[in-house]
Amino acid sequence: MKVWVAVGAVGVLGLAVWAAAQQPAQPPKPTVEQADESTRITVDVTRVNMLFTVTDKKGRFVTDLNKADFEVIETKRIQPIMEFSAESDLPLRLAVLIDTSNSIRDRFKFEQEAASEFLKSVVKATQDKAMVVSFDTSPELVADLIDDTDKLERAIRDLRPGGGTALFDALYFACKDKLQQDQPKHKFRRAVVILSDGEDNQSRCTRDQALEMAQKADTVVYAISTNITRVDTDGDKILKYFTAETGGRAFFPFKVEDLEQSFENIANELRHQYNISYRPEPLLTDGLFHLIDLRVKNRKDLIVHARKGYYAPKI
Repeated sequence: MKVWVAVGAVGVLGLAVWAAAQQPAQPPKPTVEQADESTRITVDVTRVNMLFTVTDKKGRFVTDLNKADFEVIETKRIQPIMEFSAESDLPLRLAVLIDTSNSIRDRFKFEQEAASEFLKSVVKATQDKAMVVSFDTSPELVADLIDDTDKLERAIRDLRPGGGTALFDALYFACKDKLQQDQPKHKFRRAVVILSDGEDNQSRCTRDQALEMAQKADTVVYAISTNITRVDTDGDKILKYFTAETGGRAFFPFKVEDLEQSFENIANELRHQYNISYRPEPLLTDGLFHLIDLRVKNRKDLIVHARKGYYAPKI
């Protein structure tokens, strides 16, 4: 089933209770203004959730911190933290986006095997769910959110490369139509893993529209570059952009055999996360993106990997 992604900004980030109006599966291509009206979401904001990891300067995970070690700053104010937890066991909602364009044909089989093993290692039956989206000239949902790793593996192994690359549309679709649907948001960890060279030549939506949808869905983006030229390409820069803005990480294996280690690094990251929630003060309903500074107090040697902010509702 081919899924065409509607272009445009979706209303607001659901941070607690929400109601969404879904688009038809294959709508005609709308204008930005039409899409904005037809996909608007109404929310009642009660809190902002921050899922993040902490490492030292050598990249080692720091897992023994508590609520008193952190501070959240928004609009130049320290925000009172409502809840804090280490979320290694929080149910996972995971989307794996696999580039099936012609540009990755020569190493596609190995990528399929590495992605299958990754899902087997991270998806726990009855608790976690994962989905697989392939993309070439358009995104295609090949496995919906399920906990059956055998079905996920078969879906990946049935993929065939060919066509152009619609990376931005794939990210937009996975976040808007799938990951954003599970509520309440603070009950799940949401993540996207992109396996691609980062180049896009087919998408209807833009890079920033795709990022905005990931931010509105409270989704952390991870990426594994399939570019093995050892040259920092425009595609690699796009992958770094998505991951840095959402609190994830990008990995750049130098040879195809290193893909397995990159997937293992992501699996380890998913098992070493913290979660903080707070109610913004003041609570603004301006529909704008609000920057957040999350830090470990009095520890300049530690690095927090978290999203840069959130979209407030517009009421």
